[in-house]
Amino acid sequence: MRIILRSIRRGNLATSSTSQRPRKMNCSILIVISLGWLLHAHCYADAAISNRGNNAAQPLAASSTSLTAAQPRFLSRGHTYRAVVGDTLVLPCQVENLGNFVLLWRRGTNVLTASNIMVTRDERVRLIDGYNLEISDLEPQDAGDYVCQISDKINRDQVHTVEILVPPSVRAIPTSGQLQARKGGPITLECKGSGNPVPSIYWTKKSGTGKSPARIGDGPILTLDKLERQQAGVYQCTADNGVGDPVTVDMRLDVLYPPDIQVEKSWIHSGEGFEAKLVCIVYADPVATVSWYQNSFPIQTTDRRIMNTRANRHTLTIRHIQQEDFGNYSCVADNSLGRSRKYMELSGRPGPAEFYSPKWGRSSDSYNLTWKIDSYPPLEEVRLLYRRVLMNDTFQQPGRWHDFILTPEHRPASEPLTHIMSYTIKHLHPGAYYEAIVQAKNRYGWNEVSDIFQFIVASNSMDIAPEDAEVVASSKSRSNSGALSSLQNALPHCLLLRGALLLVFGLRNSQFDRLRLGLG
Repeated sequence: MRIILRSIRRGNLATSSTSQRPRKMNCSILIVISLGWLLHAHCYADAAISNRGNNAAQPLAASSTSLTAAQPRFLSRGHTYRAVVGDTLVLPCQVENLGNFVLLWRRGTNVLTASNIMVTRDERVRLIDGYNLEISDLEPQDAGDYVCQISDKINRDQVHTVEILVPPSVRAIPTSGQLQARKGGPITLECKGSGNPVPSIYWTKKSGTGKSPARIGDGPILTLDKLERQQAGVYQCTADNGVGDPVTVDMRLDVLYPPDIQVEKSWIHSGEGFEAKLVCIVYADPVATVSWYQNSFPIQTTDRRIMNTRANRHTLTIRHIQQEDFGNYSCVADNSLGRSRKYMELSGRPGPAEFYSPKWGRSSDSYNLTWKIDSYPPLEEVRLLYRRVLMNDTFQQPGRWHDFILTPEHRPASEPLTHIMSYTIKHLHPGAYYEAIVQAKNRYGWNEVSDIFQFIVASNSMDIAPEDAEVVASSKSRSNSGALSSLQNALPHCLLLRGALLLVFGLRNSQFDRLRLGLG
């Protein structure tokens, strides 16, 4: 404007010394120049104002951007993980809007990773799929808290807790697993289990039968009081915590005791020229030495007398038996804790009689007895005794013995040992209860009296055994449902009840009668 004003002043001065026409031209030029300057000034002012506005808007936009920018946040969540030793575990850490911030993993005060840089020297640890932390070949010491942290002013973090599951292990105390104790005393078996979670412990004993053993105790200690020899064996301590399979440790218990002898037979029957085996089964710990005696004299091994041992079974075999071989034998077992002796008899006398007759007779006045007797020499004489037993619901009264001496028949050559004999006892009372015994003699003497045999004679109303009566009565009842039907229901039950009572009372007096007769 100042330039324009100067121009105007100069124009006024020039007009006074020029003509009228030139004065009009100068005015037009001034007006054009003035408008141009005005336009220029206006444009300049608008540009200046625009520049000032832009310069002022820039810090406002920056301030607004800094106030509305998104903050980093975790997309994953903290969790408790359980993993088994040796497995591989991945701990997630997923962050949104991390920007220029640094993400790090730490465990306690130890930094594992910073951004993508591995800080830890543990080669089992690495980052996968971004910032997820992978730990391979897990070990028990890997348990604890793992922290994923954003390095902003707030130090946001996410915590994962790792629990390492350890399969059970168990060991015996003592580690040898061998224990010894005396018979009658106590013993304590102990084992120690470990693992995570802490395993439960229980005890079993091997049976050797192939069956699943039964649980006999719980906890790390098993106490056995007043030991018996049968309690020796292998005990198993088992630990189980649900991680993997249960584990077992064996412990062997030896029960020390003096010898205990069992004989297969206390009476052995044989004959001259034949063979006999005498067997003793010896239980002892420590192992016992076994000796054989005949009539208190020690036996030496010969070509006819052979002694052998298989495990705890000791056998004396006598071949081509002679008369002087008959008599009393004993086996004697010794160890450091004591001595034991058991007796046997080798005899040429007949064996005891065994009855084969049915319990119920089929005849109302007689009964057929059948029995067998083993004897190497021929039987010389057989003695049969029988008697009636009177009884009711409240008492029993045995009758007197009837004694018969029987002459054995010649036995067939195909049965050189067994004698089968039978005898029909007549004039018996219908429905009565009887009992019988048999004794036999050969050239070596009388055998032991047989066990008492009990039998019942059929009643007058029927000539068949009670077990057949039900069939007959049942068939008759189909044609006559009156009185015969009542007989069908009542008669068998009465006979069975009567028979049961007879058997009970007979058994009570059998031993007394043997003693009274002097037969055994």
